[in-house]
Amino acid sequence: MTECIECGADVTLHDDLEVGEIVDCATCGAELEVLGTDPVELDTAPELEEDWGE
Repeated sequence: MTECIECGADVTLHDDLEVGEIVDCATCGAELEVLGTDPVELDTAPELEEDWGE
């Protein structure tokens, strides 16, 4: 378990967490990207832009 960087709530993580994975905060709904697993480090997930085939 770790803390959400957006709201401070506890975020429950599964055992086989991988770098680059996106996890959601159940309290505020923030999407968080896993930057490290030992120790667990989270950051706000990057916003994906729409690809309109350009």
